[in-house]
Amino acid sequence: MGSLSTSSDTIYSRQVRVLLPLPLAGAYDYLADPAQNLEPGDLVRVPLGPRTLTGAVWDPEPGPGSGKIGAARLKPVGERLDVPPLPGNLRRLIDWVAAYTVAPPGAVLRMAMSTPEAFAPAKPVTVFGPGGAPPARLTAARRRVLAAAAQGGPRSARDLAAAAGVSPGVVAGLAKTGALRSHVVARDPGFARPDPETPRPPLSPEQQTAADGLAGKVAAQEFSANLLEGVAGAGKTEVYFEAIAEALRLGRDSLVLVPEIALTAQWLDRFEARFGVAPAEWHSDLTRRERRRVWRAVAEGRAPVVVGARSALFLPFANLGLIAVDEEHDASFKQEDGVHYNARDMAVVRAREAAVPIVLVSATPSLETVVNVRDGRFDHYRLRERHGSAELPATHVLDMRADALPADRWVSPVLAAALRETVAAGEQALLFLNRRGYAPLTLCRACGHRLECPNCQAWLVEHRHTGRLQCHHCGHAQICPPDCPSCGEADRFAACGPGVERIAEEAAAIVPEARLAIMASDTLSGPRAAADFVRRVVAHEVDVLIGTQILAKGHHFPLLTLVGVVDADLGLGGGDLRAAERTFQLLTQVAGRAGREERPGRVYLQTYMPEHAVMRALASGDAERFIASEADARKEFGLPPFGRLAALIVSGENERSVRATAQALGRATPRGSGIEALGPAPAPLALLRGRHRQRLLLKTPRSVNVQSVVREWIAQVSVPSGVRLQIDIDPYSFL
Repeated sequence: MGSLSTSSDTIYSRQVRVLLPLPLAGAYDYLADPAQNLEPGDLVRVPLGPRTLTGAVWDPEPGPGSGKIGAARLKPVGERLDVPPLPGNLRRLIDWVAAYTVAPPGAVLRMAMSTPEAFAPAKPVTVFGPGGAPPARLTAARRRVLAAAAQGGPRSARDLAAAAGVSPGVVAGLAKTGALRSHVVARDPGFARPDPETPRPPLSPEQQTAADGLAGKVAAQEFSANLLEGVAGAGKTEVYFEAIAEALRLGRDSLVLVPEIALTAQWLDRFEARFGVAPAEWHSDLTRRERRRVWRAVAEGRAPVVVGARSALFLPFANLGLIAVDEEHDASFKQEDGVHYNARDMAVVRAREAAVPIVLVSATPSLETVVNVRDGRFDHYRLRERHGSAELPATHVLDMRADALPADRWVSPVLAAALRETVAAGEQALLFLNRRGYAPLTLCRACGHRLECPNCQAWLVEHRHTGRLQCHHCGHAQICPPDCPSCGEADRFAACGPGVERIAEEAAAIVPEARLAIMASDTLSGPRAAADFVRRVVAHEVDVLIGTQILAKGHHFPLLTLVGVVDADLGLGGGDLRAAERTFQLLTQVAGRAGREERPGRVYLQTYMPEHAVMRALASGDAERFIASEADARKEFGLPPFGRLAALIVSGENERSVRATAQALGRATPRGSGIEALGPAPAPLALLRGRHRQRLLLKTPRSVNVQSVVREWIAQVSVPSGVRLQIDIDPYSFL
């Protein structure tokens, strides 16, 4: 990068605003040389105090320093970076997200500039493609490399090796023989363009109608919000693939957001089968080099389709044609750290700013989306039947109060018998429990002492496979002490309650001949491990799966015919206003894994509350009635989506300072028609990662501008150093 030093005869006669990726109030004013031809979105290097930072030239509105600092005192812009400018639709999104979430614009910009490696000039890269005749000694690994090299264009040794599942040394060896030809390129290779005309299986009439409607929205090249709703196994993915195909025909880019990148293994296989090549991926498991490649390719228009986690929303697409949000109801789209935002909702905003259609996809749409459809803001496409000959599974509710199981057993006799039948028939079963580890609590049988995390107000979870107790909030881990730290008794600790490891132990006793495997977020090391797990299940190398919510959605296992939910009531407590809705969505999704092809499926829900509305709805299949009753209850109490909520979370290492700040906020709570303020009160997790926490909650009618109310509220209170105040508009978590 060039120096910020300037010659004495340079004339800085133009004033520009530069937004920096810092939690500052807004853009700052700088002087620019007219010869730089700076435009909004350009990335530049500027001084800020003793530092030199990279920022973005922002749209020409008065900055916080305008009118206060004379032009003679403004500092000059340094160099303009050789990077495509941040597009206007992304800049408008950043401003909108900042205003909506009551966050500093620079903190939002930081999410769009999260890959500083992409701002530096590209280093030359050696890429490999098909060469001469294959060598005489052709191993299986070499065959895979040559097959991979024949598809998708030239790639680096690392990328080609990863595609073939070999080491880079195999690629280098083939290059020496001449079977691969290498050449140096000046920039990172882009991504091969998917072919929208690749032959595909025929769609059902229901699918074709929805696909034609969505493709027509893409062809119109204007904003529209659309819900694609369909039962599990209805072929929703294949439908919105046709919208992507239309965007490709128009030369436009597509962004697909997914809640968990570990869910994409089969999605990627389907995409490649439909379009001939893989899309670009964006998620936290990418290396810095991979992130640089994707970011630059998006900015330069060389990544036609990107699939990614919520942060992909802030990639610099300049030629968007479509946004799709798969599993739009999933709570993983809500970011709970830093800037609190819901990627689903902000994706709708970006689609509007880019004037392109957005497709929200779900078998169990969120109540917010259902209300938007009902009120005419979203268009609705619906798939009511499973694709092909598959039928929805039969659902049975098991009243666990009647079974009186022993204290160390959690699988009912009915579910155990179904498990034996399924394995004996050569089919696969899934036992679902949304709780990682072996046991959620370890206590002393002598005095009742519970082993807790020293950094969080949370119990330590036993993970027997690793021989450690772990906190699932901060990551603290330790071995179980031999003596109780409270009473000193030795060998008196007992594991209480089940996690997936304990259910696997019980399943092994029920079907000792079965091949078992656990799938949870802490048993998989990343997307590749998830893909390998899925491959093993599809190849029938596993008879019984035991898993958490990571197995609940997105997977298609042809031989899986039995789903048993060990604790269907698990998500119904805790005072969360969305508890019933979330539980209904999760259990519907996991039930949808059963019977997705010719063999019929069965679902067993073990519950101590069979009379609960969620269990009745799942047993009857009457989702519409459940959603209607949930909407009526929320509307009666003015809760989202019929009212507004905003949470204030006060945290710090000094408990007294945190309490004093929260009390000051409590004394300054807003007043007005329909406005209610609750708190301050200790958060349910009053200690988290070593920080004490207090919460306040604001409830208003939808007609109230809750952001303005929050801004006026916090402006009345001085927050001391060492205390953090976080604002969460539309909170999803109440911990």
